[in-house]
Amino acid sequence: MQTGKINVQTENIFPIIKKFLYADHEIFLRELISNAVDATQKLKTLASLGKFKGELGDLTIEVKLNKKAKTLSVIDRGIGMSAEEVEKFINQIAFSGAEEFINKYKTESNAIIGHFGLGFYSSFMVSERVELLTKTFNEGEGTNAVKWECDGSPDYTLTECKKKDRGTEIILHIAEDSIEFLEEYRVLDILKKYCKFLPVDIRFGTEKVFEPVEDEKDETKTKEVEKPRIINNTRPAWKIAPSDLTDEDYKKFYHELYPASYDEPLFNIHLNVDYPFNLTGILYFPKVKSNIEVQKNKIQLYCNQVFITDSVEGIVPEFLTLLHGVIDSPDIPLNVSRSYLQSDSNVKKISTHISKKVADKLEELYKENREEFEKKWDDIKVFIQYGMLTDDKFCDRAEKFSLLKNTDNKYFTLEEYREHVKALQTDKDGNVVILYSSNLEEQHSFISAARERGYDILHMDSVLDSHYINLIERKLEKTSFKRVDAEIIDKLIEKEESLPSKLTDDEKNLLMPLFEAEATKDKYTVIFENLSETEMPVVITQPEFMRRMKDMSAMGGGGMMGNMPDFYQLVVNANHPIVASLLKTEDEAQKKTLIKQLMDIALLSQNLLKGEPLTEFLKRSVSLIQH
Repeated sequence: MQTGKINVQTENIFPIIKKFLYADHEIFLRELISNAVDATQKLKTLASLGKFKGELGDLTIEVKLNKKAKTLSVIDRGIGMSAEEVEKFINQIAFSGAEEFINKYKTESNAIIGHFGLGFYSSFMVSERVELLTKTFNEGEGTNAVKWECDGSPDYTLTECKKKDRGTEIILHIAEDSIEFLEEYRVLDILKKYCKFLPVDIRFGTEKVFEPVEDEKDETKTKEVEKPRIINNTRPAWKIAPSDLTDEDYKKFYHELYPASYDEPLFNIHLNVDYPFNLTGILYFPKVKSNIEVQKNKIQLYCNQVFITDSVEGIVPEFLTLLHGVIDSPDIPLNVSRSYLQSDSNVKKISTHISKKVADKLEELYKENREEFEKKWDDIKVFIQYGMLTDDKFCDRAEKFSLLKNTDNKYFTLEEYREHVKALQTDKDGNVVILYSSNLEEQHSFISAARERGYDILHMDSVLDSHYINLIERKLEKTSFKRVDAEIIDKLIEKEESLPSKLTDDEKNLLMPLFEAEATKDKYTVIFENLSETEMPVVITQPEFMRRMKDMSAMGGGGMMGNMPDFYQLVVNANHPIVASLLKTEDEAQKKTLIKQLMDIALLSQNLLKGEPLTEFLKRSVSLIQH
């Protein structure tokens, strides 16, 4: 029997492992199973090289739970260890700079420390005592099975034991403050989270399944049987060559990743890179909902098929976090807990490559079948806009396939649409004015007025459109966007000709205070315009610049503009007969009622008349009809 002290340069290593090494204690099981997989894979490699000539046999890794004994065990049939190797890999804690590590990182839970080989010691986060029974695959002198035991202090024991089979068994005696890990459902959840795509079968308990059986009459029925529960798929789709996968295979794998999702992905990109870094994976384009924040944290990061995290902002560009799927790379540098990324040139290269592959795929879809691309456009529009707004290189590529949709549901590229409207929608200064609507129903009257002039209107109702419009205005020369209710129709696209006014300046000055008295001064600015007699007598507009800046500020989290109240213009048509008739109305009460009615009609057209004011308007309308 051998006794001794674990070779670390301070006795504080275990409290620090327990408190600071891992952000989440459940990680211990991932680390132990990852080590078991490594040991198994090494044995398979040695066998393939002819350095192990024995029978591999069943290589399934087993996780055993004994609630009564308060133990959780991880058992593999991998290469195992000799007493000498236990001394080297366990007692030395597999790193040389222990004192430096403690001095540097004892106050940091997220410290970036590279590969120190501390995975096995994560078991002490949840255990009061750990046993390790191991037997090396080698045969001969010094290869007897050994048992290592430690209670979380620097003291350990190492003795020979009677373990017959090669491999390693780690027995955790779970501490009182970690008894949650003695619950079957808890262990199963952890295994499914971190180990569901590991390359070696992982068995945990049994499960009941229904299997087809034939009875005496040769009729097929189902029978409930109890079978070993294998929790992982050892050949996930991203490890298979794209040429060997069908569309159905990709969809099936999507639902394996997201079993709670009932939506089908629109399309996917299969990543397979081996130089200058190793990267595999499958990215899926989901139907992006209007609330883009909800879509994040859907890409899962793996390292050699071990789940690491679903927060991948440091690995992929911000806009790609809206995608779903898997990225697997052994070249992404992680800290000891594998939960935080190091800043590294490889990460930037991987990010750039993924962005390029996404742009390539989208451009390929657009060029090969534009009609199909247009059918998907409404579901991927927000994603592409987000990419163009946040990634300059992607923006340059996306200009070729970014589409605009008009109110007739026809699609155009940016340049195509500019040419489409150029003839009719160029103002007196030579600027092409692109008109759009954010709500076809609420802005119907303004859309109708614009169409009567022969103008074309885009339908732009995305949460990012205000920012996107600003971007396009910077890219397209002498081009501006205006929402159809930003001005009266004659002011949306100003031409050389202008109508004369039927009211004198003095008459306008008489009417101005009467309209201002009915308008909320901090919300409405009253102006007179010389419009056609066929236009409405009073129109409510929302100036483009103020409204767009407010929308952009609100989208960005508020800010000064985002918190400002809505601002509108109340435009009085100086050429409408009803407005002129107000000058001849001697009854001041009647005049006030008519002005209020005209303003409420304008508010109603903008969906701004609600609640009590709407009730009053309806009563007043009935009263005016009766008289």
